Amino acid sequence: MNKHVAARPRDGFTTGLGVIFATLGSAIGLGNIWKFPSLTGLNGGAAFLILYLACTLLVGLPVMISELSLGRRARANAVTTFEKLAPRQPWWLIGAAGALAAFLILAFYTEVAAWVIAYIFKAAFGQLSSVDPQVTAAAFSGLISSPVQSLLWQWLVLAMIAAIIIAGVSKGIERMTKRLVPALFVLLLIVIVRSLTLPGASEGLVFLFRPDFSKVTWATVLVAMGLSFFKLSVGMGTMITYGSYFRADQNIPGTAARVMLGDVLVSILAGIAIFPAVFAFGFEPDAGPSLLFITIPAVFNAMPLGRVFMVLFFLLAAFAATGAMLSLLEVPVAYLTERLNWSRVKATVTTTLILAVFGAGAALSGSILANLKPFGMTLFDLYDFSSSNILLPLGGLFICLFVGWRWGLGEVRRVLSNDGRLRNERIVQLFFGVVKFLTPILVFIVLLNGLGVIKL
Repeated sequence: MNKHVAARPRDGFTTGLGVIFATLGSAIGLGNIWKFPSLTGLNGGAAFLILYLACTLLVGLPVMISELSLGRRARANAVTTFEKLAPRQPWWLIGAAGALAAFLILAFYTEVAAWVIAYIFKAAFGQLSSVDPQVTAAAFSGLISSPVQSLLWQWLVLAMIAAIIIAGVSKGIERMTKRLVPALFVLLLIVIVRSLTLPGASEGLVFLFRPDFSKVTWATVLVAMGLSFFKLSVGMGTMITYGSYFRADQNIPGTAARVMLGDVLVSILAGIAIFPAVFAFGFEPDAGPSLLFITIPAVFNAMPLGRVFMVLFFLLAAFAATGAMLSLLEVPVAYLTERLNWSRVKATVTTTLILAVFGAGAALSGSILANLKPFGMTLFDLYDFSSSNILLPLGGLFICLFVGWRWGLGEVRRVLSNDGRLRNERIVQLFFGVVKFLTPILVFIVLLNGLGVIKL
């Protein structure tokens, strides 16, 4: 059997709306719910938002368009894509790095998602009922320091994601994301209405949206550049894999732009949902897990019907995490089904079992493996650092080099214009100039910053 040709019929997205929801579901993650809004407020509000949008147009969006284009042209998994487009050349290592990054991210991200799922039940049964952040901090510490809880909740998350992936691309990923993404928006709007009706809520809006250009420094620019790259799920093989399932008539630049704008919209809405309530009750808008798992429960407990809104909030956080995890797990599953001709069930179950082993290292990093610190990091932090700071920017850098210098303008024009059916020559020219010359430099800066070479 030719290793580049899948023996099994390839599944794919069936509708344009399904493409949008699946790709947007991949881009939206837990970072949209807490990290982006916090960083926006702490780095100049609207001034940072403007800077972030500019960086996204120059960094995240070009890489996303590149990955979707490569995937659709090759109609293959992340590794085979480069083997088909550049036979007998080492470009396939880009896809391999992306697949490894997806695996490492899942190994720790499923544990964070496990905390979210656990908090849905803890909130529903009143186990987080306190307005004292010290009490909610103790509840979070009790969760992450319990080996049994950490593992069981992570295994539940893995089983849930695996079940959806086994159902396939159209009947699993597409069908689920077409439900999850609208539900996410509905839940956000419900929490927003409650948050904005609290006394003192306007301070939260000022925190988010008042331009403060005095906070914009070169360090802020690096934060915006890194965030614009990481928030769109690029560099990890997910967009190449999803691009391979795109319909032939899908407008890739238009789809990518809609996904980018939808991703930003979710982040802004999350900020509007969270920070008016945070300020209304006098809490600190700290970025990081402390906001999501310590401050937020205390905030909701301080308002009428707080338990209900807390459950809704962690449900929407779970929805955000699910779309991202589906795209990550699909990367190795697509590789195994196409390269080894495994059934989807076998590929998914095997990958999930291996993830359960490696993910246990992240899950137990707060308890019995807390003192295991290769390179001075817990396994949780090591998985995060290796993927986010090394593999993702490296993958993004070489994807830009491949599209801009190996593929060339002619091939880019054919793919982005759908073989001449779309009249978008100006967009093609603009994209090609940016991805060939500017984006590689900016992604290289993101890489150096992640490695600590650049310190401002």
